[in-house]
Amino acid sequence: MSSKGDPMVSPSSFHDGLLVIDKPRGPSSHQVTAWIGEILGTRVGHAGTLDPGVSGVLTVMFGKAVRLAPLLLSEEKEYVCLLHTHGYVSEDRLKAALAEFTGRIYQRPPRKSAVARNLRIRVVHGIELLDAVDRFVLIRVRCDAGTYVRSLCHHLGLALGTGAHMVELRRTRSGHFDETQACTLHELEDAVVAARLGNPDLLQSLIQPPIKALISLPKVVIRDTAIDAVCHGAVLARPGMIGYDEFGKGVTVVLTTSRGEIVALGRTLISSKETGLLNSGLIISPSTVFMEPGTYPRGWKKGGCASSP
Repeated sequence: MSSKGDPMVSPSSFHDGLLVIDKPRGPSSHQVTAWIGEILGTRVGHAGTLDPGVSGVLTVMFGKAVRLAPLLLSEEKEYVCLLHTHGYVSEDRLKAALAEFTGRIYQRPPRKSAVARNLRIRVVHGIELLDAVDRFVLIRVRCDAGTYVRSLCHHLGLALGTGAHMVELRRTRSGHFDETQACTLHELEDAVVAARLGNPDLLQSLIQPPIKALISLPKVVIRDTAIDAVCHGAVLARPGMIGYDEFGKGVTVVLTTSRGEIVALGRTLISSKETGLLNSGLIISPSTVFMEPGTYPRGWKKGGCASSP
């Protein structure tokens, strides 16, 4: 993509973050991600593989944002799919069949899939009929990560009694990122060239801060004096908390500074309701740390928990 003689944009010239890429049909997700790494001159990763023939939203992470991969991979996806039925089907019959495939469904990965072909359960949150012309049917599907839309089309055809196959597929949303936020590879390279010439504004406008991927998670604001302990893996205790959203026991929350900086993701040991009744005790165990130790002054003593008031 970028010429080898050109100087690369230094990774230090922009912050950790995410890029929402409009993947074209043809190359694999791995190849697109490799091109982006070459364009940026830094190591990158992606969340949610798209087959070569599928286009749409591909979330690419760089810096410490790559640690968000397990979370991003598990988020709900949305697709627009064109399928072709092998016989005439009325609109009412189509709508009735689509309703039958909403909810929990059983799927086995296709033979071409790289994963084991074990039977799995996925949830289809909604299927909307967008248009139907002759035997071509356009639908929008909201589903769990790991749902095979090609298999869904095949099973829909069996339910209709006509047979059906997927013609084209586009991912329009992945988690909180949709196609309106996506840029093409050419737009990204243009932004990098502009940054090399001294204008980084366009590139910065394409970069999504990691916090945007976490907006659905409960937020817990922690004291400055407890931050470094959490960065070293200490369990957050009640005195180290300034404020928090409602959360249940055993859920993932995002720990931030009072300035809104991400410190870590953590797993709650008790619920927020129980937390409100306590003045002490261990509340959240950090699972993924983003902030480097030493970013904030040490305000804790050895003991394995972050609780400094």
